[in-house]
Amino acid sequence: MAGATVQLTGTDPAISQQAVTDNDGRFVFAHPQPGPVHLTITADGFAAHQFDGDLQPAQPLDVPQITLALATVNTEVKVVPPQVIAEEQIKEEEKQKALGFIPNYYVSYVPDAVALNPRQKFELAWKSTVNPVTFGITGVIAGIQQARNDFSGYGQGADGYAKRYGAAYADDAISTMIGGAILPSLFKQDPRYFYKGTGSRKSRLLYALATAVICKGDNGHWQANYSGLLGGLAAAGISNAYYPSKDRGADLVFQNALIGIGATAAANVLQEFVIRRFTPNLPSHDPANGSSGAGGKVHSLVGRAFSPFAPRTKDGD
Repeated sequence: MAGATVQLTGTDPAISQQAVTDNDGRFVFAHPQPGPVHLTITADGFAAHQFDGDLQPAQPLDVPQITLALATVNTEVKVVPPQVIAEEQIKEEEKQKALGFIPNYYVSYVPDAVALNPRQKFELAWKSTVNPVTFGITGVIAGIQQARNDFSGYGQGADGYAKRYGAAYADDAISTMIGGAILPSLFKQDPRYFYKGTGSRKSRLLYALATAVICKGDNGHWQANYSGLLGGLAAAGISNAYYPSKDRGADLVFQNALIGIGATAAANVLQEFVIRRFTPNLPSHDPANGSSGAGGKVHSLVGRAFSPFAPRTKDGD
């Protein structure tokens, strides 16, 4: 072993000599003091070795071959439960606000984000539902519907606006809870859209469109997005309970469910190519690691303008 340090001390510990082994591991002390000698041999990555001998006057002392043992390395491994990591990642997602104020909770820019447990899925859905921006966007949607006299059975005036507002908010809250929390918990699926950000534009476009109907399960395997598809049908069916009679029916349920799939695909394309540019405070994203994408949620706050219920047909039009 070349480069090992050999420390020699004799009868007087305060007096010592030092040598370094050559390429063959040899070392020599030319003029040591006779008497007891103590050698300490050290080298990086190896445990120190001790040798004691007795040097007689005018006689050489040959030290037997010394073998150094590997040093013991104490390594402390801290195991962090997955739900703790997921909670930290959710906190980062809650900082994502397009244009600095529109929450964008249901998009992950971490390709290998930890799957959410049921409590976290409900927590994310609840925060999305009660966010002040949600109420504001709902008010805009209701105002547009009133100006166009959509759902004429609600009438006009403050009463008509309140009914449209309540229906629009119910659409969003029901679809968010069912498609973003209840069904993902039952089917063990991730309701978030996972930003790809790598590859050709065509591959990214196909990925964004595909994630409207497929998603990544909590087990890491790709599968049909039962949560989003059935969630859209369930939310559309429930909406028949509060929409005017002229705007109800099984045909509208399936029609709006299909529109919802297209709306989710459009929202995913926006997330992949546009929204990230206008969203500060993003976590670091390493495209080289690939993407662990998941199906887009039926209602993302940024994608809410594409609500599957917004184009709901009215009065046979």
